[in-house]
Amino acid sequence: MNGTPPLVFVVAAEPSGDVIGGRLMAAMRRLAGGGVRFAGIGGERMAAEGLQSRVPLSALSLFGVIEVLPQAMRILRLVRETAAAIVAARPAAVVTIDSSGFNFRLAARLRAAGYRGPLVHYVAPQLWAWWRPAKARALAAHYDRVLALFPFEPGFFAARGISCTFVGHPAVEEGFGQGDGWGFRARHRIPASAPLLAVLPGSRGSEVSRLLPIFGATVAMLRRRISDLAVILPTVPNVADRVAAAAAAWPAPTTVVRDAGEKRDAFAAATAALAASGTVTFELALSGTPFVTAYRLNALTLWLIRRKATVRYATIVNMLTDREIAPELIQEDCRPDRLAAACLPLLTEESAREAQRRELAAAVAQLAMEGEPPSERAARVVLDLMSGRR
Repeated sequence: MNGTPPLVFVVAAEPSGDVIGGRLMAAMRRLAGGGVRFAGIGGERMAAEGLQSRVPLSALSLFGVIEVLPQAMRILRLVRETAAAIVAARPAAVVTIDSSGFNFRLAARLRAAGYRGPLVHYVAPQLWAWWRPAKARALAAHYDRVLALFPFEPGFFAARGISCTFVGHPAVEEGFGQGDGWGFRARHRIPASAPLLAVLPGSRGSEVSRLLPIFGATVAMLRRRISDLAVILPTVPNVADRVAAAAAAWPAPTTVVRDAGEKRDAFAAATAALAASGTVTFELALSGTPFVTAYRLNALTLWLIRRKATVRYATIVNMLTDREIAPELIQEDCRPDRLAAACLPLLTEESAREAQRRELAAAVAQLAMEGEPPSERAARVVLDLMSGRR
């Protein structure tokens, strides 16, 4: 029908991508005056913008070689089914968000099936940190444009024949650094004077299964040293029940936060944080919340990563400055005793907190940007591609 608005198919395969997708959809609708429709895969944030997801987000939120292998046949079937749905829908553009393991396979399938419309990947994979030639080839072969979060990335990708546009990090739009910490404590009856530890065990089921017992044992050790320690546990829908059940046995008073809108207030309220490596560490940096990064992977997955790694650190603020601003305790170092030792000074010494805050602010300042917010920059790129303005 001539009067039907163009369709954009958006695919996000994990909670962080869902947040990005929701903001992108809202920005595209604003810039297009409402004249755009959406289909695809996403979670709560994209559903709030009117998306009816083809599959639950939890069905795709996987990370690691061993974790993915048992689900490989199901994931490949979802790739085939999603590609077929896109070809049948004949969208004006397709946007895949992060999650290259799923999305790059989808892009290859789409091109093989004859889809020739604009294909955009939002969140450039960190190939500068972990060199994977196959992913670079996939980007160059299948995508019309890659949207980068960091200003140094377009040059890196251009040197490899990949069209890349810097749009900025979407976390800057979430209001981190502007939270109401005192209001959060009052709402949840957390004493104003209590040292408050934010515990963030990840958004994937595999992460939570691996890290939550370690983080719980860390809390127990810290509680023995800090008698009035309190804990907040911001979480996401696909793992919230599991997180709440585990935290019920923790020895410190623990508040589980399920509302995504409260996360920035929770970070403002926190004295310090213990976080799984990922997007959340950048959100903490924006908030000025001192933190410790921790992570464990399957040994095979870690071996593969270490073989290809070209940087020394896993946390973005440490990568940006090439030094350990936030302590990183990865794999064999991710033990309750070492995590507790790293968190303790951040919970008990203002000088330690202030030293890390200064370093975090300097790292975040490298990514300062003016003008349009990241989601609108990204939306404008997609809309321009749809209209043929390359």
